[in-house]
Amino acid sequence: MPYYARRTLTLLLTVLFVIALTFSVFRVIPGNPALAILGVEATDEQIAMLEAKLGTDRPLGEQFLDWIGGVAVLDFGESLRYSDPVLALIAARLPVTVSLAVLAMAITVVVAIPLGIAAARARGKAADLAVSIGTQLGLAVPSFWMGIILILVFGLTLKWVTVSTYTPWSESPLQALRSLLLPAVALAIPQIAIVVRYLRTSMLEQLNLDYVRTARSKGLSERAVHYGHVLKNALLPVITIIGIQFGELLAGSLVIEQVFTLPGFGSLLVTAIGNRDYPLVQGLVLIIAFTVILINFVVDLSYRWLDPQIRLK
Repeated sequence: MPYYARRTLTLLLTVLFVIALTFSVFRVIPGNPALAILGVEATDEQIAMLEAKLGTDRPLGEQFLDWIGGVAVLDFGESLRYSDPVLALIAARLPVTVSLAVLAMAITVVVAIPLGIAAARARGKAADLAVSIGTQLGLAVPSFWMGIILILVFGLTLKWVTVSTYTPWSESPLQALRSLLLPAVALAIPQIAIVVRYLRTSMLEQLNLDYVRTARSKGLSERAVHYGHVLKNALLPVITIIGIQFGELLAGSLVIEQVFTLPGFGSLLVTAIGNRDYPLVQGLVLIIAFTVILINFVVDLSYRWLDPQIRLK
């Protein structure tokens, strides 16, 4: 089976598994969802009406077929808290969370790759030690705590940016960027540390291989060896890490959004959980899972560009 066909089949099977898992998790939780939503003082009639609205009064097989049929046409049901379609609520918050994750990933790539290369080229020197200490600190400090520090320093003390406000991209791209910059930096710092470490290790491994000695023996400069040969091969494991990190950024942004009071998935998910809004929680979980799966699919396909031998496997 061709490479693209195998990867596409794997993608579809994973999506089906996630849909089934999301459905099952919310059905195996002990207790009656309708009773949990309405409270112990609810009457039997109120519980029965809500069960009918949720569809939990029907056999599980029918519920699953309805659920997967709705997901197939992007119908995730109606929110119990807002009385609006789940998809509409998600679409309204999607630009904030995706913009935050993309900006954090862009900062990660722009900062981490040059630092990783510099650390590998300066192995054992002062620059390498400084980068190592910086990555240790980056890994040790949680994103939410880093966000609080950034607010105190750049928002309240220096007053370089306005915190706790969000401007949509449609109103002012510059103001939107400013409102997302600090939370994106808070999210990016731990990811930068991880990418720098992986890239440094990967480049050092490549520098010990025979093809590097061959390139040097042909008279190529160290810059040509590092950027023309070593970097492309060293990026293969790093691309995998970056793909995984984007999923972590989406999940981590839910906490950072609470710290910076951004109107993204974070506040919506917290509200949905607090109000036991099961359709909305299911929809949010599914959208995040779909995004992570799609990113991993793109990462798999990128291997063919980085490593042509994959075409033969």
